[in-house]
Amino acid sequence: MTTMGQWKQQAKKIKRDVYALYFAYRDQRVPWYAKVFIACVVAYAFSPIDLVPDFIPVLGYLDDLVLIPLGVALALKMIPAPVMEESRDKAERLLKEKPKNWVAGAIILLIWVSLLALILAWVTKFAKFA
Repeated sequence: MTTMGQWKQQAKKIKRDVYALYFAYRDQRVPWYAKVFIACVVAYAFSPIDLVPDFIPVLGYLDDLVLIPLGVALALKMIPAPVMEESRDKAERLLKEKPKNWVAGAIILLIWVSLLALILAWVTKFAKFA
């Protein structure tokens, strides 16, 4: 297999694991602290907005290439093996069906826009006093 083929396989594996993390998050056997971390990883992975925007050379894609795999790897260590096995099976089935959840995407976008609006309101409030 070529290097590009290996990268594609790794990307598919990470994508499957992110979906599996979502399913594991919903399982009662997963500890609360793992659920908090999983929620952060899954939200960042599915979010259309990055910590470092993609148009910034090198750094824009580097955060996706480092942060998401690192977050997934850490989250996997917190989840019991039987839960992760079941979650990966669910993720495999889901990815074969290729659903599009526009509602979830709209909600995530709304959350990010709301956070941006709150930050801008806060900054402009304090800018008047400076």
